[in-house]
Amino acid sequence: MAIGWLVYRITNSAFMLGLTGFLSQIPTLILTPLAGVLADRYNRHYILIITQVLAMIQALVLAILIMAKVISVWYIIALGIFLGIIGAFDAPARHAFVVEMVSKREDVNNAVALNSLIFNAARLIGPSIAGILVAIIGEGMCFLVNGISYIAVIAALLSMRITPKIIEKQHKHIIHGLKEGFSYVFGSASMRSILLLTGLVSLMGMSYVVLMPIFAKDILHGGPNTLGFLMASSGLGALIGAVYLASRKDAKGLREVIFLTTNVFGVGLIAFSFSRDLWISMIILAFIGFGMMVQMASNDMVLQTIIRDDMRGRVMSFFLTAFMGMVPFGYLLSGSMASRIGAPNTLIVCGSSSIIGSLLFGMRSGLMKKRT
Repeated sequence: MAIGWLVYRITNSAFMLGLTGFLSQIPTLILTPLAGVLADRYNRHYILIITQVLAMIQALVLAILIMAKVISVWYIIALGIFLGIIGAFDAPARHAFVVEMVSKREDVNNAVALNSLIFNAARLIGPSIAGILVAIIGEGMCFLVNGISYIAVIAALLSMRITPKIIEKQHKHIIHGLKEGFSYVFGSASMRSILLLTGLVSLMGMSYVVLMPIFAKDILHGGPNTLGFLMASSGLGALIGAVYLASRKDAKGLREVIFLTTNVFGVGLIAFSFSRDLWISMIILAFIGFGMMVQMASNDMVLQTIIRDDMRGRVMSFFLTAFMGMVPFGYLLSGSMASRIGAPNTLIVCGSSSIIGSLLFGMRSGLMKKRT
């Protein structure tokens, strides 16, 4: 979020906003499936320690460049690509590592649910915190705080005493492992429908975040404070969604939840596009954050409960490719559309697409038949 605000402040270009988001996220689409194979072959604990150290370095370098007043959009893009590469290797290992942190098998489902809540809530609440920090202390200090925060993460990882999972030495080529994972995932109608819906919503829906600086500055006629209020509202909705999911005992009935919350998210985007009042926009964004959080976390939870352990890294890499890998194309598409038809009309298209996707998911899952 801080990068988005910085880019838009420097360039005042919706297209550059989308391009920056696209280039920073594209490594996820390209590298995450291969990273999933590696997560099934190597020590996931060590992978996470390495990725977190590199991510801390990236944040601190960005903070230094901004505070030294030598930052340019090209430095931002280069560092964004670097962080995207790190994230491509971090995410599959992180999701697959969950089962290694749990000593009792009966606690795995709860651990998976908690991890999903943390992962998805952070992706919505994090930008909210960034919006507030940018308003109070500026972009440079925001990135400095981000860099320093990695110390706690790295310390936590180093303090873990994990019994490493016994991994059979693989002699097969990494591409063969990738093909095995692909066949396993797309051979299941249930997994396939969840991944397709995740990809569509990530492509057309998640891009609302990258357009927030435009709504804050040009449509609601505010500044960093306005951006902070908007993102805080989305984060509050995500937090409420996390509490709701935490209250559930298991994954039963989550397909119905996915269907309903995707519609809530899509309708929310359309409603937000028409709002010209800050308070109304904040209320709508709370519903958007709730819908997005619950929908994506539920997708994650359903997948984690039905996959085999030896395929966990690869399946989660496909999920993360659909979830995060489609986002850069959404950023680029939304930035281009916003520069031609305006940000409000762009959100109408994005919201409508999410609703259509939920209806198709409902038909493929048999949910529409139940309702009729």
